[in-house]
Amino acid sequence: MTFRIALNFEDGATRFIDCNAGEKVLDAAYRNKINLPMDCSDGVCGTCKCRAEQGDYDLGDDYIDDALTAEEAEEGLVLTCQMVPSSDCVIAVPVPSSACKVKPADIAVELVAIERLSPHRVRVSIKATDAGLPAFLPGQYVNFAVPGSGGAQRSYSFSSAPGAEVATFLIRNIEGGRMGDYLGKRAATGDRLILNGPLGSFYLREPRRPMLMLAGGTGIAPILSMLEELAAKGANGHAVRLLYGAHDAADLVEVERIEALAARIPGFTFATTCSGAGSDHPLTGHVTDHFGAADLNGGDADIYLCGPPEMVEAVRAHVASCGVTVANLYYEKFVPARAEALAA
Repeated sequence: MTFRIALNFEDGATRFIDCNAGEKVLDAAYRNKINLPMDCSDGVCGTCKCRAEQGDYDLGDDYIDDALTAEEAEEGLVLTCQMVPSSDCVIAVPVPSSACKVKPADIAVELVAIERLSPHRVRVSIKATDAGLPAFLPGQYVNFAVPGSGGAQRSYSFSSAPGAEVATFLIRNIEGGRMGDYLGKRAATGDRLILNGPLGSFYLREPRRPMLMLAGGTGIAPILSMLEELAAKGANGHAVRLLYGAHDAADLVEVERIEALAARIPGFTFATTCSGAGSDHPLTGHVTDHFGAADLNGGDADIYLCGPPEMVEAVRAHVASCGVTVANLYYEKFVPARAEALAA
């Protein structure tokens, strides 16, 4: 039996390794040519201390308190030289990937479909070639090398579930942009594309409390991937609420998919809102207009937030103004490439 271990580094790079039953994570990493931090390998120095964010494991009792206190172990800190997984795990490694001789891989994939969902939203679907699709944590992204652009790259989050045979991405179509130009003028099914990743520290953690998910524009993409994971594995009985906003109703894409996910996730509710002036959408305004202190469960809540920088900062300020300190606020900002910058 083997377990899949996701090592997420300080810079957001992620590497997946297989750990054999009874094998320590540090040994499995070295077997996979990943040099996790280590000095003693005997549970004495604490150099290999990381945080287990998901999964089951045993730390044994062969380490000293100076290396890992009981309080630290209770909080999820681990010594990888002592950690023996008994399930798949996600481990946050507090050093950059370069310090462990890890480099995100280039992966060749095939373009399956380009679907225009609205005047400003495109769904891109890809499938594996010989190497397979990249493994990723729900919420993470990859860099696309834009064909015919002289090496330009664009970052897009998976909107599909990990392990799906076809991976999907939501792309904001920007007039004059290099990716928009490729998708609108030159792209054809069967094209070979190069991805690099996975990357990002914005990913779904093990559900331990109610979740509030907030998405703006194409920031719904990583949230969709998270919801797919919750539909497959459950939310441990916790409520999940999604608020999804866009300027125009036409750009509230994938709503039918969200409705289907709602039928698969017990305790999941969602609402959509439009901020454009004069909108006749049932809910209007920004996502911050539709939640307050009473929705934060006295602070015992995890918030997942993705959207443009101004939205992310507005939400963070709004949460702070509620006077409630939430357990965790995970967020990711996306900045669309500007056509004039791309032409430079």
